Amino acid sequence: MLKKLIPFFFPWKIRRILLQRLFGYNIHPDAKIGLAWIYPEKLTMEEGARIDHFTIAIHLAEITMGAHSYIGRGNWITGFPLQKDSRHFSHQIDRKPELKIEKHSAITKNHHIDCTDSIQIGSYVTIAGYHSQLLTHSIDIYSCRQDSAPIRIGDYCFIGTNVTILGGANLPACSVLGAKSLLNKNFEETHTLYAGVPAKPKGEFPKNTAYFNRKDGFIY
Repeated sequence: MLKKLIPFFFPWKIRRILLQRLFGYNIHPDAKIGLAWIYPEKLTMEEGARIDHFTIAIHLAEITMGAHSYIGRGNWITGFPLQKDSRHFSHQIDRKPELKIEKHSAITKNHHIDCTDSIQIGSYVTIAGYHSQLLTHSIDIYSCRQDSAPIRIGDYCFIGTNVTILGGANLPACSVLGAKSLLNKNFEETHTLYAGVPAKPKGEFPKNTAYFNRKDGFIY
């Protein structure tokens, strides 16, 4: 704990150097972490990547952030460590407690991201609004044990406020998940609006829709 506290009180330029030397992190000189508690086993932040204030990320094997990706303030990002002596998830030897965000993607603020298993977010994705939950683990009532499955979000997706995405779900590229929806399946059709509880295909978007063809992740 003391080792983690030491860098916390220094200005960012010094803190970045300490994080790299003490923990072996790979943080680009143009990347930045605010007043946030970010301590995965492995951290990679490419050019322009940013984590805002009051976000907590603990018990993860890895966080990887592509160029100009963003995690906003007040997010709670958790995992479950790969512990050989733990009975939890002992049947899942290939489980990866990781968060991978590709370039120009953004997670806004006050979301809960459960990375007990892998969460992979493509490029130019927006997880918008507040209070969404991405939950990779739950209790399997048939086997009476905790189980987990990865979540995949394709490129150029837009995820509305206050949604729930469960382990095993896939949101295909160039898709929209409507506000307050529950995504619990592996969908494949791109350029589609998915909405409802549980989410179902509700309509299609033209392939020339501006959001799906932008070159800049930031939207004015």
